[in-house]
Amino acid sequence: MANTTIWFGVAFFVLGIVGYVATGSQHATALIPAGLGLVLAILGVLAKRPKLRMHAMHGAALVALVGFAGSVTGIGQLARMLSGEAIARPPAAITRAIMAGLCLAFVALAVRSFVAARIVRSRKPEP
Repeated sequence: MANTTIWFGVAFFVLGIVGYVATGSQHATALIPAGLGLVLAILGVLAKRPKLRMHAMHGAALVALVGFAGSVTGIGQLARMLSGEAIARPPAAITRAIMAGLCLAFVALAVRSFVAARIVRSRKPEP
């Protein structure tokens, strides 16, 4: 899951840069996905160390959950835009919707990984 976290971090970083350029490079808030991506990539690298894996992955899941909470409004704006309604800053709405989807996918993968790790640990005999 550490490599997956790093790749999600790269995807968020690219999304932030593309969103910043798409909004005319005028709004620094468009770089929020890039910041989130940087944090996820760092946590992914830390998760490669066995002693830090559990804490780093739980931290990454928390960061993605907060990212989802902050970007979920983009899904509604994107739906309104696709139905023909005019919205303010369409590139920002698209970027937030993509960020929400990526965050939700990452949290789902992280939870699945946590459950699998718990099952493996429960099958190991106590020393």
